[in-house]
Amino acid sequence: MTIKNQLKKIIFAIWLVLSLGGCQAEKYDVLILNGTLYDGSGAEPFKGDIALKDSIIVAIGNLEQASATRIIDAKERAVAPGFIDMHTHLEPIMELNSCESHVRQGVTTALGGPDGRSPWPLKSYLDSLQEKGIGMNVAYLVGHNTVRKNVMGLENRAPTDDELKSMQEQIKRAMDEGAYGISTGLKYLPGTFSKVEEVIALSKVAAEYGGIYTSHLREEGLGLFDAVQEAIQIAAEGDIPVVLTHHKAIGKPMWGKSVRTLAMVDSARTKGLDIKIDQYPYTASYTGISVLIPSWSMAGGQKAFEERIANPVLRDSIKNGIVFNILNDRGGSDLKRVQFAKVEWQPELEGKTLAYWAAQNKLQPTVENGAELVIEAQLKGGASCVFHAMAEEDVVRIMQHPQTMIGSDGRLVEPGMGHPHPRWYGTFPRVLGHYVREKKTLTLVEAIRKMTSLPAKSLNLPDRGILKKGMKADLVIFDQKTVIDKATFEDPHQYPEGIDFVIINGVLAVDDGIFMDTRPGIVLRKKQNN
Repeated sequence: MTIKNQLKKIIFAIWLVLSLGGCQAEKYDVLILNGTLYDGSGAEPFKGDIALKDSIIVAIGNLEQASATRIIDAKERAVAPGFIDMHTHLEPIMELNSCESHVRQGVTTALGGPDGRSPWPLKSYLDSLQEKGIGMNVAYLVGHNTVRKNVMGLENRAPTDDELKSMQEQIKRAMDEGAYGISTGLKYLPGTFSKVEEVIALSKVAAEYGGIYTSHLREEGLGLFDAVQEAIQIAAEGDIPVVLTHHKAIGKPMWGKSVRTLAMVDSARTKGLDIKIDQYPYTASYTGISVLIPSWSMAGGQKAFEERIANPVLRDSIKNGIVFNILNDRGGSDLKRVQFAKVEWQPELEGKTLAYWAAQNKLQPTVENGAELVIEAQLKGGASCVFHAMAEEDVVRIMQHPQTMIGSDGRLVEPGMGHPHPRWYGTFPRVLGHYVREKKTLTLVEAIRKMTSLPAKSLNLPDRGILKKGMKADLVIFDQKTVIDKATFEDPHQYPEGIDFVIINGVLAVDDGIFMDTRPGIVLRKKQNN
């Protein structure tokens, strides 16, 4: 053999070795090593490595010999699917499109359009949102209150046949445009004016598309049992999965009554109905101060309310209704339990209580004086408030129910914006730190299931919510020994601790505790009947 031929053979052998070696040593985008993997299914954790490429989980196992553009050592860290928030107020997302307050909690996907309110029309809004770029994945429900207001305004009556048909057509349009279901806010205007037959008729349209129904129940205080039963009726007659959203028992007379509501859920499920729950881990709610005002007095909007207040007889009835709600509902029977959060007409009240405002006006902190101040606040344009009117025993009991998911009911926020509920910054770390590590209300395995696979299954997101090869690369890496919420009712503008890495669609959104503002989220649109 000539020297020339020998050289050719040597060159070919070198080329073959290099080629085979290249096939065996694929380079990944991100490699997570030495983590304790919680796959989200409820199974026990295991030690392992995860490889990500092109927004997908491509390998799980022993990958120490692999190479990647970025390697993360997750030793002594929990690695889980990204958290899915089942109840999110995304209204400020066009301005706060980085979604930092949510992403820092480990949230990679959020469901918007809750409580009966959603963008309209949906398609153009979602298109604009995707074009703008967003910090996390978002999905939307179509709001019953939005659709009803489109068709009927704030009128307190049943729809005509033509109006009902128009509302059904709007639900159909939203589902065609990618909505994941329908939400109601039957405590709020104008949903409070609807009868169950109307809600069932609209829910049937969403059900035809494989959508879900989430409901801010008609009542969460004294009328709670009837409200839960109404939701169960909608599930049965509308043939639709139902989520009792931010489920709670509010007001002192109802403390402890979650025993009965959860039994109602269990009974309905034994009959084949798909009833689930979502919940935030706090004993205080957040909504407009108008929730203390009888809904009939708000029919027609603010101007109509002002006209009724000017009538001494009607004003007396309205005040009596507010007194009742302070004593038995969100008022918690104590003006100190009503805390102002956003007050455009007097920002210095933010963080202060209704009792503080009474004292400032040299009034005794009686419920009657409180009612007068509520009327004054509404006449000035209203206010957002935190209502400290729930019992810890109910929070714990609801959280432990196997069909309860975690939903923040949080609004996107950034430091300096009013005096928000601490859930806007801390919901998911609070469950992991306070209720898992400190109180042992849940195991870490079960808490992660409630944040990942259970909501993914409820929304029918087949490629998210589980750590598995082929799934989307949405992950959170956290220190189970230190993870905790820092936001408080007194000082809410604080990001949590212990969330080290958040990966969304394969892109680092939080890198070693630092928020990256990479905006890797996508707008999720439900495929018909998926």
